Amino acid sequence: MARSLVIKVTAGADAPERCNQAFTVAAAALASGVPVSLWLTGESAWFALPGRAKEFTLPHAAPLADLLDAVLAAGRVTLCTQCAARRDITVDDLIEGIRIAGAPAFVEEITSDGAQALVY
Repeated sequence: MARSLVIKVTAGADAPERCNQAFTVAAAALASGVPVSLWLTGESAWFALPGRAKEFTLPHAAPLADLLDAVLAAGRVTLCTQCAARRDITVDDLIEGIRIAGAPAFVEEITSDGAQALVY
């Protein structure tokens, strides 16, 4: 079975380098043919909303919106259920292609054969 990455992003604009690193690794892995599931948690939850990734800037880094588009095109993006609820984000608010799921789905993904979990 091919190895896959499950990447959990816990930071947003509050820790821009950590946030951008997670998105960069996800996009690079997908470009290398590695299956990726990206989980948006904590302050990164806001990037599940249209236009929010375009507002994020970090010098000398790829635009977050471009990285998110790459992951959406070739991988899977999930918004944490509790994180969405705490921010009053509903499924109707999300960028098309992003789903909302909780801890059971995350645990299922990270314990599947060949999965490697990374937390940023």
